[in-house]
Amino acid sequence: MDYYETLGVEKNASKEEIKKAYKTLAKKYHPDLNPGNKESEQKFKELNEAYSALNDDSKRENYDRYGSAETNNNFQGFNGQNFQGFEDAFENFFDLGGRRGRGRNRGRDIKYEMEITFLEACFGVNKEINISKLDKCEKCKGLGGEGEENCKKCKGTGRIQKTFRTPFGVFAQTTMCDSCRGQGKTIKHVCKECKGYGRVKNNKKITVKIPAGVFEGSTLRLTGEGEAGEVGARNGDLFVQIFVTSHEMFIRKEDDILVEVPISFSQAALGDSVKVPTIRGEVNLKVPAGIQSGTMLRLKGEGVENIHGHGVGDQLVRVQVRTPAKLSAKQKKLLEELSKESDEKLKIDKNWFEKFREDYFGN
Repeated sequence: MDYYETLGVEKNASKEEIKKAYKTLAKKYHPDLNPGNKESEQKFKELNEAYSALNDDSKRENYDRYGSAETNNNFQGFNGQNFQGFEDAFENFFDLGGRRGRGRNRGRDIKYEMEITFLEACFGVNKEINISKLDKCEKCKGLGGEGEENCKKCKGTGRIQKTFRTPFGVFAQTTMCDSCRGQGKTIKHVCKECKGYGRVKNNKKITVKIPAGVFEGSTLRLTGEGEAGEVGARNGDLFVQIFVTSHEMFIRKEDDILVEVPISFSQAALGDSVKVPTIRGEVNLKVPAGIQSGTMLRLKGEGVENIHGHGVGDQLVRVQVRTPAKLSAKQKKLLEELSKESDEKLKIDKNWFEKFREDYFGN
């Protein structure tokens, strides 16, 4: 499988282009949107595999170089043959104290990407997802069968010894038994459901609790919700990465919410009480008389709850004074009289110019 072709991107595509392509295709082929469609389910798995490889810099480099995204301490030599690192080979060759572990492999971790709305991120939400993974076999309780007996290959030791003749003499190499994977025991009556592996492929529904105040790009860890481990080993974990859709009205900055509210010329001049939208509903905001366009007003405690429980942010309201585009004859006459009455002499505010330069030129 060509990962770039699977995602429909060029080999020099940026991470942003890869992410965009993945999100578009993942929505199209997601199992929840295509129930019972085996082709969509397979395509979704391929998309996840391709994105997992190309979104990780080290895996992508390995894939581009060797055609495989797997990264480990080994390296590939001539004809793609795998060679062990020097320390591993040295330890195996001379059997340095039998330091290799005899444990089973823990379950594989699973990564899942979830898109939630702006308001769901603010208040938290429970989302149910469907994960296809290796699960513990219910028939044999993950044991692989019934009745343990000593492994016939290693005679219960969990290790086997091989001898090698070299120009320096005969050397012994002790390695983990590949028949019992170092356990020293094998199953007498193998489970027909899982064929002795203790694990079967299942689709499992999992409820993910998204905490209030979660940020874009946050990763939630669900311990033990990854794939089942081999007999006697713990499960892997499920990592859920959060993506938050933008809101048409609100912008979030840390725990504060920013919103822009238009007011009329007369409201700005005379002051008023206006209704302002917040993430919790409309509230009244007092606009002082003589307010200038662009002024920021603060609504205390109307922001987002801190994800670590450190209080609640505020809502910042930027006031935009709207100048009327069309005036009636009466309105025009009143404004002309107001202009003659006030006879204001306006000039450039130096402080405003400094702020403008900082905002747009950064110095």
